[in-house]
Amino acid sequence: MGRLQGKVAIITGAAQGMGAAHARRFLAEGAAVTITDIDAERGEALARELGERAAFYRLDVADEENWATVVDATEARFGPVTALVNNAGIIGSPTRCADLTQAEFQRVCAINQTAVFLGTKHVIPAMIRAGGGSIVNISSISGIVAIYGTPNVAYAASKFAVRGITKQVAIEYGKQGIRVNSVHPGYIKTKMMTDALDEDGIRVASASVPIGRVGEVEDVSNLVVFLASDESGFITGSEYIIDGGLTAL
Repeated sequence: MGRLQGKVAIITGAAQGMGAAHARRFLAEGAAVTITDIDAERGEALARELGERAAFYRLDVADEENWATVVDATEARFGPVTALVNNAGIIGSPTRCADLTQAEFQRVCAINQTAVFLGTKHVIPAMIRAGGGSIVNISSISGIVAIYGTPNVAYAASKFAVRGITKQVAIEYGKQGIRVNSVHPGYIKTKMMTDALDEDGIRVASASVPIGRVGEVEDVSNLVVFLASDESGFITGSEYIIDGGLTAL
């Protein structure tokens, strides 16, 4: 029996990259999964690949009405939601604070921060009906420490906010059986990384990590599965750094 047997999950930003890896692992571990993304073509293709226990719904994570529709559709198809992975996010422009526009700041925060609030808000009633659930919020090491040489105050603000949302919701709904934890990846080899860095850049990044390599998406999926499973039943309100020791320096 899989570690997520009988779970019903919604995963945002799941058409590709880390989100797609999480969706594949959740299915392999026995969950039914709603894949959401704004990229309908890739999302629908992934749902077809994964079979009848997967469904795709287009979701603008910053749109509250869209969230309500997706949660209702998931419940109608698979039953009450018992796991949510708030994975969708953007980096935004690498701009120092004095040069950053308010519009760009708000755009990044809408996708990285407000969306976490909206997703959490709309799955809580379903999780209460189910007798509990697990919410896993994907933040970043930029939600733990400031990153020198990477000017992006909007990204830092949004990722620190995810950490705060996580802790507050965890204490508000713990007695209803809802657990909430945040995951803080460092360098992970995703399309976002390979688009930004050539092989030399990835080698430099790897050399800066005490473990001696950048992370793979499977490393993060292993942690997300654990936090969504009953194995982590006494864990809530915590942040999990997965960076190969980078922030320990």
